[in-house]
Amino acid sequence: MVKLNRIYTRTGDKGTTALADGQRRSKADLRVETYGTVDETNSCIGLARLHADEHLDRMLSAVQNDLFDLGADLATPEGPEPLPYEPLRIVASQVERLERDIDALNATIPPIKSFVLPGGSPCAAYLHLARTVCRRAERLAVHLAGTEGEVVSPEAIQYLNRLSDFLFVASRAANNNGADDVLWVPGANR
Repeated sequence: MVKLNRIYTRTGDKGTTALADGQRRSKADLRVETYGTVDETNSCIGLARLHADEHLDRMLSAVQNDLFDLGADLATPEGPEPLPYEPLRIVASQVERLERDIDALNATIPPIKSFVLPGGSPCAAYLHLARTVCRRAERLAVHLAGTEGEVVSPEAIQYLNRLSDFLFVASRAANNNGADDVLWVPGANR
């Protein structure tokens, strides 16, 4: 599927990059920014996995693979002409799996009584970082979808929305099922 013989090609030296369909876009293009931010999310999850237990690590591994699918989806814009191959797209079952994982993790976590500050265990802190980067990716995807001539599937946006929820619940699971959450105390330092 992917074969890289050379890492540098010099084709991006003038500030452009190729999308999956071969068209060249500026590296500052909104579509490129969107899938680049999905890649950032994936890197943050990689850091969290260094500290995750086996159960959570399996879930995060599946998410990392999904994020490469999402990157491929976003890097392959729909155009007026059909592609000579079936492009990889995020599908509803990937969103549904995230929902099942959220429900499974959340079943053993008590409800929160305050907003949770990013922190606690190293795993939770990295998951909070991943969550905030994911939210940025979601905002960019929504912006891209609202741009004339650009198409983003509803499933791609749903996946990012659900993923940020999953990452929040996963951070609570990583904080001893919420027992070690760092809670916001409004006005505590006045």
